[in-house]
Amino acid sequence: MDVRRAGERYRGGDPAAGIESLHAFSFGPHYDPDNLRFGAVIACNEERLAPGAGFDEHPHSHTEIVTWVVEGELTHRDSTGRTSVIRPGDVQWLSAAGGVRHVERNDADVPLVFVQMWLAPLLPGGDPAYEVVHGIADSTPYAVPQAGAMLHVRRLAPGERTAVPDAAYAYVHVVRGEVRLGDVELGPGDAARIADAKNVEAVAAVEAEAKGAELLMWEMSG
Repeated sequence: MDVRRAGERYRGGDPAAGIESLHAFSFGPHYDPDNLRFGAVIACNEERLAPGAGFDEHPHSHTEIVTWVVEGELTHRDSTGRTSVIRPGDVQWLSAAGGVRHVERNDADVPLVFVQMWLAPLLPGGDPAYEVVHGIADSTPYAVPQAGAMLHVRRLAPGERTAVPDAAYAYVHVVRGEVRLGDVELGPGDAARIADAKNVEAVAAVEAEAKGAELLMWEMSG
């Protein structure tokens, strides 16, 4: 198990424009040859956009992009003509395939916080694809077969347990709250990269101030 703390993330974005980014992997001008990917995951970015801020139209290719909104509303527009608003509890998937351009903005009057995860596809090329699942349930994993991966969302009450998927690669990101993973304590923004995961449990904290936890867990075959 390789634990990466929130405070170790590379700080990016453009604070003057209302954009704050925290990168868990080598990203943009921050190049780390020892931190390029884990399994299929090549990026896990925590993004904070002030009201009216956003990312202007930019391209992607050969990337599976999955977005989870923590607070606020994310407005998405892309070059295929799709427009959507993503809210907490929704999963957004954009398969960039051979190439797509999109815009991501906070058009609301409250701050926006979201986690965006990029995965490498098993095969390059193809046509872009897009999907939004509104109000995904904890019991319904979200499959991204293009990357040989499956996303499990877990919302835990204080003291509640959940199994980390048994997998060649398991990536666990703490969205909110505190959990114990094996004998390791994790807080908001912390993540664990587990190779050959088997019989691993996550337990939400039970301290007096604990309000439960929210986890994003990737199950990957390679």
